[in-house]
Amino acid sequence: MDTARRRELRLELAARRRALGPAERIAAAQDLRRSLEQLPEYHTDERIAGYWAHDGELPLNLVIAPLIARGQRFLLPMLTAERSLRFAPWQPGDPVAPNRHGIPEPVAPREWFAPFQLDLVLVPLLAFDRRGRRLGTGGGYYDRSFAFLNEQPRPAEPLLVGVGYAFQELPDIEAADWDVPLDYVATDRELIDCHAAASRP
Repeated sequence: MDTARRRELRLELAARRRALGPAERIAAAQDLRRSLEQLPEYHTDERIAGYWAHDGELPLNLVIAPLIARGQRFLLPMLTAERSLRFAPWQPGDPVAPNRHGIPEPVAPREWFAPFQLDLVLVPLLAFDRRGRRLGTGGGYYDRSFAFLNEQPRPAEPLLVGVGYAFQELPDIEAADWDVPLDYVATDRELIDCHAAASRP
């Protein structure tokens, strides 16, 4: 897939996400929670990172509350000067401020964690395929931050779970050398085991 086609797909799918109405988003958020509940690690892992939904991304608000109620920790990404990510604990009501891309992130957190210290990461995306290949916004933050996983047998920790609407699925995404594949994808329709899909002929 060439750069022009990737750009075209990003614009197309971002526009489709933004076009969803509030009722559709709420319904999708409820269905996403049901999909994630099929993943044992969602119920037990201690440090679970997510994202602050923007530009039409599937919201995580209904996913966060059960985590906090169970005593797990939810973390949000923060940009670093090296164009990678670190993650700070956050819960509803904690202060946030927009980063250089306009996405809210925690303000002056007391502690933060490096990517390798996480247990489970809910990864935003613009498109995905069933083998775990993902099309992001093009900044490369997640691929840079989790590049160490490409040197390990997968699945490993942290477990990478892409999150998106079912309509964001593509038949096949050509992987770039630096891409870090997902372990699972959770949508408003199902939980997809990408390793199982990748092992099929």
